[in-house]
Amino acid sequence: LETMPSTLALLACLAGAVGALQPAVRPARSVSRVSVPARMDMSEAAAKERVQGLVEGSKVFLFMKGSKLFPQCGFSNTAVQILNACQVEYETFDVLSDNAIREGVKKYSNWPTIPQCYIDGEFVGGCDLLIEMYQNGELQEMVEKAAAS
Repeated sequence: LETMPSTLALLACLAGAVGALQPAVRPARSVSRVSVPARMDMSEAAAKERVQGLVEGSKVFLFMKGSKLFPQCGFSNTAVQILNACQVEYETFDVLSDNAIREGVKKYSNWPTIPQCYIDGEFVGGCDLLIEMYQNGELQEMVEKAAAS
């Protein structure tokens, strides 16, 4: 773990490169319109309530693209690696699976990007803030405090 801050900085740099490559490897999308599933027609109030329930249901919670085992973007992967390095139990939600939650969490936190990390129900930040807080030891203190409460 002594080399972790420099490793995380490298991961953060690579995350941008990975994100830049993603459109080239995605399959072509059809231009036909598809009906939207009912769960995606969630009102803003319902989305906010659901986001709040997820956030308050776990000491450490990460909204991300993909899952812990298969992150779908470099920034989400970096956030997972940081939380794993803190050796903390945490839950995740794949925002790619539910657009109402994807947009709802951005409004809930007033933060425009994913991933988003919450500790003890409070918004901590995205990938860049997690890297910074991990490097200065603040993140480890926060998760230890949350685990003890």
